[in-house]
Amino acid sequence: MPAGARPRPAVLLGSQLVFNVGFYAVVPFLATVMRDDLGLGALAIGVVLGARTFSQQGLFLLGGMLADRYGPRLLITAGCAVRVAGYLGLALAADLPGFLLGAILTGLGGALFSPALQSLVAAADLRARETRRPGRPSLFAALVLVGEVGAATGPLVGAALLGHGFATTALSAAGLFTAVGVALWCVIPASAVRAAASGAAVDAADSVAPLAADSDAPVARDPWAAVRDRRFLAYAALFAVDLLAYNQLYLGLPLELGRAGAGASAVGSAFLAVSLLTIALQWPVALLARRIGPARALALGFGTSATGFAAVALAAVVPPPAGSALAPVAVLLVCLTLAHMLVGPVTMELVPAFAAGRPTASYYGLLASCGGVAVLVGGSAVGALLDAAPALAWGILAALPVAAAVGLPRLLPRSPTAARAADAPPTSTPTRTPAGS
Repeated sequence: MPAGARPRPAVLLGSQLVFNVGFYAVVPFLATVMRDDLGLGALAIGVVLGARTFSQQGLFLLGGMLADRYGPRLLITAGCAVRVAGYLGLALAADLPGFLLGAILTGLGGALFSPALQSLVAAADLRARETRRPGRPSLFAALVLVGEVGAATGPLVGAALLGHGFATTALSAAGLFTAVGVALWCVIPASAVRAAASGAAVDAADSVAPLAADSDAPVARDPWAAVRDRRFLAYAALFAVDLLAYNQLYLGLPLELGRAGAGASAVGSAFLAVSLLTIALQWPVALLARRIGPARALALGFGTSATGFAAVALAAVVPPPAGSALAPVAVLLVCLTLAHMLVGPVTMELVPAFAAGRPTASYYGLLASCGGVAVLVGGSAVGALLDAAPALAWGILAALPVAAAVGLPRLLPRSPTAARAADAPPTSTPTRTPAGS
């Protein structure tokens, strides 16, 4: 790709910031709006949130393939347009079908623009890797930090706008995404990281492949290689527990805050706490993961997630003392945030080792798609149980990370390339992509 066709890192980082402000001004309040304004139960809320996540995560592979084929400029602007349509739908929705359609469109928009933006970041990070001093954060680390600033700002903006009605919040987010879509169309060159169908050009999704491409034998391009890789397929299926667990910040956490007597402002404060924890601890946690290695990091991360769910399950059986009703929710929030910070970067670093020189877009896409399926199926089931048997719901959610903690270390890549990739300093996972922008 010619130098003139390379978007500046500042443009990519600024885009992530704006995307997250718009996203987190709306999505954290969907459960509250559906419960209070539409009178929906936990099952319906779980279906809507699961469908939104699945429409993004489940189609991540498709979005990556389209970005490889048509270029990130078109996919980013198209994704912004689809998300604008989703926010308009949410603003106008007066019943469950309308809200469901709007939520699905917001997720589909993310499926289009997120992999395209990530491919540009991966290409920029690869170019900078040779000159980066050891121990310095990667461009992905900068991406997660600016994204978390947006994630911290978004709920505060959303909480302020919610006083004027949810429609005002959704319309404001639609205007924001319209502006950023037009701006990126003007700023990103049409030739940026565009791959021809023949594969002659270099696409950004392939740009991280050299991490695992030091074999002498050429590796054929196969967009379905990830699906045929049984070891990675099993890994992706188990790792989907992370997205299902993290999604409880959007489903279970608001419901538990409501049960404890907290209002919509508490939801905004909770997401602010998540952002502050991530900003403060993402890099130290990533360094910890590098020191202890991927197997132990995965076990520790999912064990931490299980601890958070166990605390809420216990509180559902043995109510906490007066004045400490929010303590189990606080434990859950901290544990889920720490676990996600720990296991996400480790897995993002291992993916190129699984790919072993093949294009990585399908591997990242499959990882996200498995998470989307887990959220759709698991979120709906958990939503139903949270109404009928909350202790059982939280108990099941505690058991799933335990299974992941035991199984994932046994599925790590076994090649020498994998060992080298696993020893590399972890980068930060694209900020809350599973449920985020």
